[in-house]
Amino acid sequence: MTDRMTFRRALSLALEQEMETDPNVFVFGLDVPDHKRIYGSTEGLVERFGKHRCFGTPLSEDAMTGVALGAAISGLRPVHVHIRVDFLLLAMNQIANMISTLRYMSGGTLAIPLVIRAVIGRGWGQSAQHSKSLHSVFAHLPGLKVVMPASPQDAYSLLRASVRDDNPVIFLEHRWLYEVEGEVDEARAVPLGSAAVRRSGGAATVVCTSWMVIEAMKAAEVLAKRGIELEVIDVRTVTPLDEQTIVESVKKTRHCLVADYDWTFCGFSAELAALISARCFGELAHPVERLGFAHAPCPTTRPLENLFYPSAVTIIRTVERMLELEETDLAGESFYSYEQRFKGPF
Repeated sequence: MTDRMTFRRALSLALEQEMETDPNVFVFGLDVPDHKRIYGSTEGLVERFGKHRCFGTPLSEDAMTGVALGAAISGLRPVHVHIRVDFLLLAMNQIANMISTLRYMSGGTLAIPLVIRAVIGRGWGQSAQHSKSLHSVFAHLPGLKVVMPASPQDAYSLLRASVRDDNPVIFLEHRWLYEVEGEVDEARAVPLGSAAVRRSGGAATVVCTSWMVIEAMKAAEVLAKRGIELEVIDVRTVTPLDEQTIVESVKKTRHCLVADYDWTFCGFSAELAALISARCFGELAHPVERLGFAHAPCPTTRPLENLFYPSAVTIIRTVERMLELEETDLAGESFYSYEQRFKGPF
């Protein structure tokens, strides 16, 4: 069955179907059953499955993440929802010392079928404590899988794959993506560890994470009017990483821009740049370029936010420099304004 739906509906549908299929699946976290239902992504679950399988928790990230771990090693399949990834840092002892290591330390006798959902990225005025991504931090820890869907289909398919995985998964959702609409085929399975070519082209490869896929697709649309065709790669899962899809694209285009939704210094973009430089050294016509957050805490005001976050415009300008092109006149272009559709921080 294929239907058009929002990213938020795709998430709730995936959870609904996994909870229907497996009685061991349950969803919990701060404000999960409240009237806003985590941007609508848990809508309908408490009514259908009851408060014992969809419930709220105290504001205690470390303790509640410990509860999730205990449930997972006891045979249940918890989906633990954190409203903001920033405060997963309060649960890093559980994540870094327990969740990511126990399968290895038990010689594989313990399965850890745990999904931790967390909201990332900008809204309006979210500022320094509510704006991070942190996927490079989690990807740094062996034993964790890190997933960053950027379309309703992937929100649906990758969440179902994550719930069914016997390893812990950090599932990161950009808050502006909840408004994005697209076709969702309920029969389509997307395995963890596969990147997607969102647009084919021969001028340059843009490798993207999360919201940067949306920005890169807009940049590709604008540049295509000049006959410059970008190839846009959606990483989808940071770990496991689909190296082959990325490398094949860069060998074809000979130019690469990594547009990561995070700080560039010591980040995932640096890992990708090193990987691409090593495996595509003979084919690269230009050093790998990187875009990410400005190396500063996130500011609050809208004009400063626009400088802090990379966008379609910064992708366009970077590609033009890479290809030694004159700047495109962007005066007539209408860029995305998802912030006008953002309804609030919850």
